[in-house]
Amino acid sequence: MKARDIMIRDVVSVTPDCSIAEMAQKMQQFRVSGLPVINAEGELVGVVTEGDCLRRAETGTQVKRSGWRSFLASPETLAGEYIRSHGRKVSDVMTRDLITIGEDTDLDEVIHLMEKHQIKRLPVVRDGSVIGIVSRANLVQALAGLVRGSGSVHPDDVEIREKVLAELGKLPWTAREFISATVKDGIVDLWGSFTAFRQDQAAVIAAGNVPGVKEVRNHLAWVDPVSGLVIYSPDDSLPAEQVS
Repeated sequence: MKARDIMIRDVVSVTPDCSIAEMAQKMQQFRVSGLPVINAEGELVGVVTEGDCLRRAETGTQVKRSGWRSFLASPETLAGEYIRSHGRKVSDVMTRDLITIGEDTDLDEVIHLMEKHQIKRLPVVRDGSVIGIVSRANLVQALAGLVRGSGSVHPDDVEIREKVLAELGKLPWTAREFISATVKDGIVDLWGSFTAFRQDQAAVIAAGNVPGVKEVRNHLAWVDPVSGLVIYSPDDSLPAEQVS
């Protein structure tokens, strides 16, 4: 399998000038734990994650050093800690040393990079532009679909997945930003979340109407947009994971 077989194509992103508050809001809105940072020219310039927001002055969780520890820390370290805890823009906290993959990258290499660099997601880049994201959750979803049979992916399944994603993209509530799909032997597994009554049913019907689809399995979780409460599908024996 390649990165293109499991990646999320509709990428939610932020700009370097986006405020920390706006970034946090977007993460909550789309229920993701990380976002690529793309500048006005459409270039990937960084990645920002939940981890970049842990040590913040607003929550009183900034790094606190005793007198002697502050004395031992280098001025560069102290300045960096201050910027990350008090910075107001995404550019102040984002990670600039980027690790990316191409759409034809083998999943074995994807996993190797995640393990080596201890990261949870990888931007998929073509000609300098981000065309997708592969997260650990996407890898788990692919595994769940593949265990039904052999580990290989038939070309027909690749084509069916493309058509399912295109059909989901036609839904008025932009389902492709919240839902992903894996396909094995014509059986579609839908992963992700929805926020309003019957949106999951609409997604199942949309996927089921794609030619070649034999069955649609619903792993979608309902997320209360106010409280954040998550309720998993009663037909799903395993909890659905975040899309990215």
